[in-house]
Amino acid sequence: MENAASLTEAIESVVGSGCRIENKLNVSGGDINAASIITLTGGRRLFLKENSAALVPMFAAEAVGLVTLASSGLRTPPVPEPLAWGVDGSGSFLLMEAVEPGRLVSGEAFGASLTELHRSERSDTCGFDSDNWIGSTSQMNSRLESWHEFFAERRLGYQWRLARKNGYGDSGTDREMESILRRLPELLPDLDDGRSSLLHGDLWGGNWMAGADGRVRLIDPAVYYGHREADIAMTELFGGFPAGFREGYGNAWPMEPGFSDRRDLYNLYHLLNHLNLFGSSYWGGVRNTLLSYS
Repeated sequence: MENAASLTEAIESVVGSGCRIENKLNVSGGDINAASIITLTGGRRLFLKENSAALVPMFAAEAVGLVTLASSGLRTPPVPEPLAWGVDGSGSFLLMEAVEPGRLVSGEAFGASLTELHRSERSDTCGFDSDNWIGSTSQMNSRLESWHEFFAERRLGYQWRLARKNGYGDSGTDREMESILRRLPELLPDLDDGRSSLLHGDLWGGNWMAGADGRVRLIDPAVYYGHREADIAMTELFGGFPAGFREGYGNAWPMEPGFSDRRDLYNLYHLLNHLNLFGSSYWGGVRNTLLSYS
């Protein structure tokens, strides 16, 4: 993987001199980026994500996240290999392995493989070695030992400050949020065995896909080390996970009692992020969650 000076240079560094794009097929790439499958001279297919030049750090961070997940072991969910990223004129790009889609073999196996990720990659602190992005919002990852402090300052507090800057909330909702942040040690459990787990960080139903071999591929990560419950909570925010997923996860590593009571508090982070990215349609969900926990 490397930072390339242009898309042409990136392609040639991966495939060889003189190789060019013969066909470009636009595909769904989420709400943030343009995405396509490109077919190169000789027939090789690669996946291409594109955005404005100013967002090249977002692609660089995504590549780091994919490499981090890929290094977690053979029994954890695989990821597409990032190949190159860089700026091309007024745009930026991330070039990666194209995953040929297939049909998921087992939702239970998916859940168990996520357990393996959470169990095998642990840290004594919460956060990550660098900041990254959640959608197109900066995600602050400076490390802290306390999960409660990290979730308060780097997650809920940060997104709430953005929301207030964007015109949402008032002094009353400020007090509700302050109450939640003070009470996080009561509301959320301590880390498992005092250690955090490597999280995908943005694990909604659009960020996994089945490959031709029937195994899940994780895509579009926003990785950091935190409490594994945060990943599982997001799988239940928008749906989109297969039958057997939660059973497979729970059989391998049961959730602590009371998780269902905490789930919406974890997901307040993502609701706030969607509010800041996409607007007022998410304010009702944010408001209800504030009232529920304050």
